[in-house]
Amino acid sequence: MSYELWITFVAASAALLAIPGPTVTIVAGYALSSGRSAAWATVPGVVLGDFTAMTASLLGAGAILATSATLFTALKLAGAAYLIWLGIKLWRAKTQFSMDANAGAPQSKRSIFWNCYLVTALNPKDIMFFIAFVPQFINTSEPVLPQLIILEFTFLAMVAANIALWTISVGHLRSSIITSRRMRLMNRIGGSFLIGAGVLTTATR
Repeated sequence: MSYELWITFVAASAALLAIPGPTVTIVAGYALSSGRSAAWATVPGVVLGDFTAMTASLLGAGAILATSATLFTALKLAGAAYLIWLGIKLWRAKTQFSMDANAGAPQSKRSIFWNCYLVTALNPKDIMFFIAFVPQFINTSEPVLPQLIILEFTFLAMVAANIALWTISVGHLRSSIITSRRMRLMNRIGGSFLIGAGVLTTATR
């Protein structure tokens, strides 16, 4: 793989990651409701979820989903239902006020990790995206597997940096707005975004 092709992949990936999606919404929601310390569990959750989706797509799951409307619809509805469930859970969450932005997390790090992993890994749109996006940067005149490994780990490193940046930024914001009333409002705003993302997911074709 040439350096120029790799740089093009990095630039394209950076542009795509700059667009907030459902994953960023849930990361921001956890950073606001649980604090920066607990929200750090979102980073490995999202990275492992993207690793699962990318590996599955590059192993052929993307081709299967592209040819099976029933399977795609089933995964899409399951993912949408999970997002809506998380949104409702966040909307109804009890707020815990603390002057320490890293204290009093309503959810455990393990719970946050698995929620982020499932939201990311079970999104059929991600699988379809990877199977369509990554091959554009493969040089077919060279061995394919080493190139796939380089592109996958490059993308995952950028995902980790992106989620970490969101965690730090929103966690810092939390310290300036943390009151029980405002936390309740932020929970409901974040929950509404998650529910909206789930509803929009059902419209994906």
